[in-house]
Amino acid sequence: MHYFSLRLPAITTFALLAPVMLAACGDSGSSTTESAGTDTDAPTGTTTSTSAPGTTAVDPTSTGTTDAPTTGTTEGTTTEGTTTGTTELTTEGTTAGTTEGLTTDTTDTTDTTGEPVTPEGSRAVLALLETTDLHTTILGFDYYKLTEDPSYGLDRTSTLIQQARQEFANTVLVDNGDTIQGTVLADYQALVEPLECADTLAMYKVMNHLEFDVGGIGNHEFNFGLPFLSQVTHTPFDVPDLDLAGSEMCGGPTFPQLSSNVFSAKTDATLFPPTALLSRTITATGPDDAPLTSTLTIGFVDVTPPPILNWDKKWLDGKVYTQGVQETVPPLVEALRAQGAEIVVAIIHGGLDDSPYTPALENQAWYLAQIPGIDAMLMGHSHQVFPNPASTAPQFDLPMVDKDVGTVAGVPAVMANFWGQHLGVIKTGLVFTEGRWTIDAGQTVVEARPIGTTCMGGLPVACDADQRWRTGEPCAFAGMCEGQVDGAKIRVDADPSIAPLVDAEHQGTVAYVKTPIGTTDFEMTTLFADLGDVGAIQIVNQAQADHVSAYIQANLPEYASLPVLSVSAPFKTGFAGGNDFTDVPAGNIAINNAADLYLYANTLQAVKVTGAELHDWLEKAATRFNQIDPQVATPQPLINLAMPGYNFDMITDPRVSYEIDVTQPLPPMGEKASGRIKNLTFDGAPIDPAAEFIVATNNYRAGGGGQFPGLDGSKTIYASPDTNREVLIAYIKKIVTLTRQDHGSARSWHFTKVATTGPVVFSSAQNALPKAQEAGIDGITLVEQDDGSNKMLSLYAIDLSQ
Repeated sequence: MHYFSLRLPAITTFALLAPVMLAACGDSGSSTTESAGTDTDAPTGTTTSTSAPGTTAVDPTSTGTTDAPTTGTTEGTTTEGTTTGTTELTTEGTTAGTTEGLTTDTTDTTDTTGEPVTPEGSRAVLALLETTDLHTTILGFDYYKLTEDPSYGLDRTSTLIQQARQEFANTVLVDNGDTIQGTVLADYQALVEPLECADTLAMYKVMNHLEFDVGGIGNHEFNFGLPFLSQVTHTPFDVPDLDLAGSEMCGGPTFPQLSSNVFSAKTDATLFPPTALLSRTITATGPDDAPLTSTLTIGFVDVTPPPILNWDKKWLDGKVYTQGVQETVPPLVEALRAQGAEIVVAIIHGGLDDSPYTPALENQAWYLAQIPGIDAMLMGHSHQVFPNPASTAPQFDLPMVDKDVGTVAGVPAVMANFWGQHLGVIKTGLVFTEGRWTIDAGQTVVEARPIGTTCMGGLPVACDADQRWRTGEPCAFAGMCEGQVDGAKIRVDADPSIAPLVDAEHQGTVAYVKTPIGTTDFEMTTLFADLGDVGAIQIVNQAQADHVSAYIQANLPEYASLPVLSVSAPFKTGFAGGNDFTDVPAGNIAINNAADLYLYANTLQAVKVTGAELHDWLEKAATRFNQIDPQVATPQPLINLAMPGYNFDMITDPRVSYEIDVTQPLPPMGEKASGRIKNLTFDGAPIDPAAEFIVATNNYRAGGGGQFPGLDGSKTIYASPDTNREVLIAYIKKIVTLTRQDHGSARSWHFTKVATTGPVVFSSAQNALPKAQEAGIDGITLVEQDDGSNKMLSLYAIDLSQ
């Protein structure tokens, strides 16, 4: 495998500000919360960088970590075939916490043809287009089930992108990160058939083809390590203990990747450029209604979740540090304005949280929107849709958040779901006043456009009654519901240009995941994992415990006398709909099934905990459930959607037994969970709080992911280089044949029995009731075939008295 970290050819559309070194202020990010193509043509009216006496020219791909030749040109010259009507950017070496030394010399927007300066009162419309959390879902294809799935995929988002470009004369396409990880295709390129330097990641092939303008860095970009990330983005990382040797130009994105708040522990420079200036020729209308062209300069900042330090501690510890929005963003916005930015767009891979601010807070968009100078905000990470009047997500009910209109503290904001299911659109009016473009807030409309919707009364639910988007433009589904029955699902067609770009990578992945590794005599699903079915959990725990036990016996004799337990969680519990469950049918097991059982590219780790700490661990996991009042006659939802299924750690060991009492309250936000775990025993006896155990888990949890008490990386006794999935595959190959009796029935936990006046309800896939019966989960009944979510889910009830 070859990792090279070199620069893109100059992209003359952009000037990236030299990193502004910010002095660490408070906690630098020690939170314990979680887990393609052708070059674009640069538009005319470009931004370049030049050197001034005593200054350093800024390479459009410079991160401030290495010296590089100047790629910009002097004013009035041409670079790579584009004529410059330039904004001259010069910057002296900046120091921590300041923008001192930053100077600008901004020319007017008159181009070389002598076209007049933009008249006062001219108007234009700009559409900011956002994708986020694509997670390498390039195609609508399920690599776990090896079937087409049209409910997601960038190939369909592309259709919405092309439509938006037809609707709006002026568009900017931005990706919000969590882009290069998340499917077996991503794992295949990172771990199975690693890229050579000359290759471009499949995801970036497609994004280059779609001509993205800017990309932000999310938390999952770091999952495969800094060498891999450096190679595939061809960005040099000057960090401790990372070899930057190599002189070849690697493939990668042809658009800038930004991150404003992740810094090298060696140089204090950002790993990626912290900001970008896009100078775009736009179509406008003069005060006399005559059409004209002008130049608009847009500045960008990007915020990566600070808890990456915990989530990917294996890769990042001692190499990078992070800061929060309040420490990082204000001086960058000031610098962008000084450099000529007329509009500043904040990209943040995070959602909304009004908890007391710390630099390590996971979701900082609520605080970011309140920083002066931010004109629009593109959000992500939370896998939600915003604006969304129907959303019940607590983050969208915070003060200063308008989930109907799509603003946060008055700033237009959008979040475009995940896996390409939506395209975020911020359509904003512009007016030219006092020699610059400014936003006309009264002409701003925000929406998240879906790739699919439901028909009701002959009309698409996703559009207004007149079949138009909120922006007033024709809806992608206009006319598609004519003659359709209520409830029919309709989707835009996939862009036919996408699949051929990644056919080789797609076919290679499919061939890989078909590799057989064993057999099973029972169906392993997570359809009822929240209710106690361990069919898809126990085999993971067995594999982890087997590996850790063998390693300890061979290499760590000081722990050889301690019991080895294992925890795992149901990674797929229906969040994305009825198809979003692990489901391995009885019969042959192949690698795609193992990937379905263990979704993420985590690595195996083992921690040493006391009996008291194990109890606290399970208490945190038990917050997966809402508090149930036995006296309430109306339906009560069992599942606490604020606690993701992938955090519902459970033990599946015949030596361990415990109950979860859902009549006990959930803890207030930020406080330790307690009171729900009852009768916790080991080998039939109550667990001594002082007893010691080894627990097999993953690097995410061991490092603090999910904010489990006591887990912060300090308790790790073994950090395996192997992924949990590799350990699982090896174990299945060793066992060969899995049976329900030996590998799918060791249920360690049960609900504390309680009779309720009204039904206790939850959602799972439609027509799934027989699966509960096969797994021996009693007391489940069907309430409604459709739970009303339009996600192919049914509503079920559980009798907690059984």
